[in-house]
Parts: sequence; C-alpha cells; structure tokens
Amino acid sequence: MEAQIRIVPVNAIDPAFLSRLGLCLEERFLYSVSVERPLAVPRGAVNSTRGQMFLSTLTSKILRDYPDDHGLLLALTEFDLYKTSHRFIFGDADEQRRLAVVSFHRLRSEFYGENADENVLFQRVLKECVHELGHALGLKHCYNARCAMYFSNSIFETDNKMSHFCEICDRRSRARS
Repeated sequence: MEAQIRIVPVNAIDPAFLSRLGLCLEERFLYSVSVERPLAVPRGAVNSTRGQMFLSTLTSKILRDYPDDHGLLLALTEFDLYKTSHRFIFGDADEQRRLAVVSFHRLRSEFYGENADENVLFQRVLKECVHELGHALGLKHCYNARCAMYFSNSIFETDNKMSHFCEICDRRSRARS
C-alpha cells in the first residue's frame, strides 16, 4: 500500500495554499498527499473564557469524521489551540492515531503586530506540519536547532529551523515509515 498523507482543512482554508503545501509535503516525505473535504467546526466549540479551542475537542471531531485508513491525517485550522499542559500550541500529534494538527493562528505575522506576509506564513506552516507529521511517525524532539523536529517554544525558534529533518531524523523517519 502506498504511504499517504490526508490533509483535513478545518473550515475554510485557501485551496491554493493547501495545494502548495501538499506538493511540499510530497517532496519531503515521498508520500502521496490528498486534500479531504473541509471539516466544519463552529466557533461555539471555542472555550469562551480563553478564546481558544481545546485540542482534544478538535481531535475527537477529526477522528469521528475521518476514520483511519492507515495513512497519516494532517488537520489544519485557524483556531488558536491549547492543551492541558500548554497555554498554547502551534500544533500537536498523536503517533498511535497517526494524526497531526497545526494551527495557523500564532504562525501569522499579524499575531505579533507585523504586516501580513503569506510567504512567511507558508514557511511557518510547512515547518510545523513537517514537525507534527514527524511526531505522527514516531520521531521525538531533536537537539539540532535547525532541524524541523526541534521543539519550538516561540515563533523565533520556528523561524530559525528548516522545513525538513536533519540527517539523523531523516534516517529515523525513513526507518519508521
């Protein structure tokens, strides 16, 4: 069976952005990539006190609507995400369920008071997608600050890393796929 990544847009995400991302992910992982129908998630699913969505709320909806087909699922959302152990997250992954989730919210330049920049956004989203898909494949964080598997605690660390794995993480990812 051919290895595949299924991109699940949460609500409306620009199809041209998704297509460009899909091509980059195909190149990096050597998997086929397809874009699924969007998952409709109402704004009411956001925690009104925090103004953020609890990650588990989103992942349950994704897993209910997109049953496992032995590929990797990558959900992309505009919602600002958090989980119990973190005030916010750029993304997260579940190796057992082979699910990765990435939020655009804090990857946007506007979040930091800067002008919108679609190229910066694309590069940040790509880096975080590669990172979370790496976790979905079983990779752990890397100590190489340039590797996509390096833990980003801030946008500066995301900007500093590459959109691909270092040589060591690349070997590990190929052994696990």
